Amino acid sequence: MATPLHRFRTGERIELVAGKMDGNLPRGLFTVLRPLPNDQMDREYRVRHTQDGHERVVRESQMRADPFGKQLP
Repeated sequence: MATPLHRFRTGERIELVAGKMDGNLPRGLFTVLRPLPNDQMDREYRVRHTQDGHERVVRESQMRADPFGKQLP
């Protein structure tokens, strides 16, 4: 279960902000599958790319809200 410290919710659509070390991170929207438990300052989430379906774990600092505000029904 997500703690209140997680900024994003399950089902929310986000974009990833690629840093210098993120290599070939695909562009486009991702869906938050679930927040992951951790005690770090930079929370982690499991996300799925909306086009290719690949899942990955990302840090909250790599995420930004979907500019169009779309969420899964």
